[in-house]
Amino acid sequence: MTHALFATRLIRSPLAHDRDAAADIAASFADMPPEVAGLLGAVAGCSPYLKGLMGREGDWLRAALAQSPEEAMALVLAEPQTAEGAETLGIALRRAKRRAALLAALCDCGGVWGLEEVTGALTRLADLAVDLAIRGFVAEEIRRGKLPGAVPEDAATGAGMVALAMGKMGAGELNYSSDIDLVCLFDETRYGDLAGEARTAFIRVTRKMAALLSDITAEGYVFRTDLRLRPDAAVTPVCLSMGAAESYYESVGRTWERAAYIKARPCGGDLAAGERFLRALTPFVWRKHLDFAAIQDAHDMRLRIREHRQLNRPLTVEGHNMKLGQGGIREIEFFTQTRQLIAGGRDPDLRERTTVGGLAALAAKGWIPGEVAEELTTLYRAHREVEHRLQMVGDAQTHDMPVTAEGVARIAAFCGEAEGAFRARLLDRLARVDALTEGFFAPGEVEALPELSDTARGIVEGWSHYPALRSERAQAIFRRLRPTLLKRLMRAANPDEALVALDGFLAGLPAGVQLFALFEANPALIDLIIDVAATSPMLARYLARNAGVLDGVIGGSFFAPWPGVGPLVATLTQAMAEVGDYEKKLDAARRVMKEWHFRVGVHHLRGLVDAFEAGKHYADLAEAVIAALWPVVCAEFTRKHGPLPGRGAAVLGMGSLGAARLNAGSDLDLIVIYDAAGVEMSEGPRPLAARPYYARLTQALVTALTAPMAEGRLYEVDMRLRPSGRQGPVATSIQSFTSYQENEAWTWEHLALTRARPLAGAGEIMAEVEEFRRRLLPVKGKGAQVRGEVAQMRARLKAAKPARGAWEAKNGPGRMMDIELVAQMAALLVGSPLRGVERQIEAGRKGGILSDSDASTLLSAYRVMWRLQAGTRLITEDVLEPAKLGEGACAFLLRETGAARAEELGRSLEAAALAADAVIGACVGAGERDGETDDAAG
Repeated sequence: MTHALFATRLIRSPLAHDRDAAADIAASFADMPPEVAGLLGAVAGCSPYLKGLMGREGDWLRAALAQSPEEAMALVLAEPQTAEGAETLGIALRRAKRRAALLAALCDCGGVWGLEEVTGALTRLADLAVDLAIRGFVAEEIRRGKLPGAVPEDAATGAGMVALAMGKMGAGELNYSSDIDLVCLFDETRYGDLAGEARTAFIRVTRKMAALLSDITAEGYVFRTDLRLRPDAAVTPVCLSMGAAESYYESVGRTWERAAYIKARPCGGDLAAGERFLRALTPFVWRKHLDFAAIQDAHDMRLRIREHRQLNRPLTVEGHNMKLGQGGIREIEFFTQTRQLIAGGRDPDLRERTTVGGLAALAAKGWIPGEVAEELTTLYRAHREVEHRLQMVGDAQTHDMPVTAEGVARIAAFCGEAEGAFRARLLDRLARVDALTEGFFAPGEVEALPELSDTARGIVEGWSHYPALRSERAQAIFRRLRPTLLKRLMRAANPDEALVALDGFLAGLPAGVQLFALFEANPALIDLIIDVAATSPMLARYLARNAGVLDGVIGGSFFAPWPGVGPLVATLTQAMAEVGDYEKKLDAARRVMKEWHFRVGVHHLRGLVDAFEAGKHYADLAEAVIAALWPVVCAEFTRKHGPLPGRGAAVLGMGSLGAARLNAGSDLDLIVIYDAAGVEMSEGPRPLAARPYYARLTQALVTALTAPMAEGRLYEVDMRLRPSGRQGPVATSIQSFTSYQENEAWTWEHLALTRARPLAGAGEIMAEVEEFRRRLLPVKGKGAQVRGEVAQMRARLKAAKPARGAWEAKNGPGRMMDIELVAQMAALLVGSPLRGVERQIEAGRKGGILSDSDASTLLSAYRVMWRLQAGTRLITEDVLEPAKLGEGACAFLLRETGAARAEELGRSLEAAALAADAVIGACVGAGERDGETDDAAG
């Protein structure tokens, strides 16, 4: 890429504070273009340090400014790379630092480069210096035989040692006179039992590197080097093993260390090993749940810094710390990093190292308003420019404004402004940063509690004994939160009932800091919690056990349209791909599933979807879980026992899953069908015969779905609808399946087959099973015994599963299971491949099995029964007792079923069940008589 010459790109200049110094330098460079000589003079008139560099590097500077600054900087960075030996390298790096500092300062002051170009050039020099030093000193250790097993070629990658650039260096944001923060590590796995010997060598390398860069000689210094960001710096060596570091962060790592690793980047030595370490540290830095507790940590840190540095004084220009003081650079960085920590675990797009990039990413994802991001970016750039001018004056690592008016006037001139205007604008900017960031960090005052009844007061006082409020930190947040909770409870239809429900929710919480911080940062969630608790105690208990699902509520898409199976599969697949081992993948699937499951429940509860839409959404989610999980289970099983023998296997959904209609508490009816295609054994580390292979693979799928893990379980699974039920193998070969269905299956198994649906697995087998199902049903539906066997099944169901209460929707004559049974019978009799209840009844009507009026009666009854059943399962796992329902739950069920009052719902249920029972009895009863006639005739 071709860049324009330096002189043609000048757009601004400082004002010369020391006019004599400016005139002196301008005269020295009078041979250069006037605008360049003028810039050099103005800069020298503000910075004694840069004036000295101009005198020392005059000949080089003339040549550098006669070309593009990018070309000049490339030459500066190239020179040290040819240096041989530590002494020569030290001299070359110091010369490069002088020249890079001078060139970057002139590009900055003349407006030739923007902030990122200035800080990027300084960072590239720092990277180069660290890498060259590590490689040189590692080569020396190898020559001395101090690194066991290492050969000279290993020096090129640091023989497993890496320096991680932290802070501004990691982000490519080094300030003008910045020190560099490094964490030095080595990959102990390369050295086995001799890792201790290697560590000793790498400690020497680290110390020599730090001295080479930091020591001040006649040539100056390269970079002041700070190694104190390493784990437990007071007691650990300057270079430690990656395993030890990882163990530290996993066990005792703190929020400030998590924030530090947002910017961490390998910069020297074994860069690949450094990247592996940072990937391993991802769960520590980026929490899987939204981490609003980080706000309090950041706020506490800000206060400690201000108190330690005695920065809690009124806002003035003199002596103000541009980095740590009120409204300073660190406020913007904390604001950005804390929000990144909150949500970056869920959204990798937020894991941006730079401050400006982080603000843009947060705005793009809706975590902060776009105008706030733009304004903070402008303020940040302006602050960094002042910071650079402070440091350019004397090459001091300072962030403090001068304490004298004369000093402030120098910095104003260096920024190209008159002193009065500079002061006013600086104070405005500091105040604006403070206004934009302080409200995010500072917790609100504790409000007074609303008036409570004696009963309510007793409940509230009992909260202090709950597990979620054991820690002082949880108590502090909850004290601020409690008045808001109680005030919003007062708005519920029945405040006392809502309070009892909320009490149950709080009692079930195992921990509170994260959740209470989430509520404090997102007050709208409080209304949702109270709504859920007052309407569905069961959903509230679920929420208490799985509070992480609330992350999805504020993730931006909670109330967006339902995505469907395909996008859900993609979301689950991505979540599992982002973690390493098998168990973590299963936990990731649980986390995603629970968020979406909770979302369906909330949408249903709030009337955003009705029972039928919710039923489809629950079924979509279950299908997506199976479709995403099956390849993961197969891959893990393949790793142990080799690839699937033959053509593979297919997973079929049966029952309600096959019909694509589930409720909040549904389990999954599954069967697995495989085709070994004559292959007798798998080929792998532990080969298995084909039949046990697929049986154990099926068990692995069931375990993946049902095993209780850190994130709970996915679903309960029922495999009794496989051929021969409990007596049959858990996985069935396609040959056995087709033969059994054709020759041995009972009518109830053919009825079950009317709702079978392939969900995942080998595409050919899925297609063959579906084609076979469609071919078999018309044949088996012609049997004269179908109605009679259905009648017998109905009688057994009536005896085994009677209605359990006035609002029973599922069991009993004329209720949901009864209607589903006759719908399946109708589909079988007419040979229809349709799976849903409504479609099967319609197929029966078209096929003459049901009259128009009978079909209408069954559909009307089924619809009210399903609405009630879906609503019931969202409210309770137990028998629904109308008299014990809370007002919120009762109102929800009435709204769902369209009844005005509870008594009306009870009457309409009974009438619908009686009408449906009469239709079903007539339809199935005719079959009984036909069967008896056929038997007698035989």
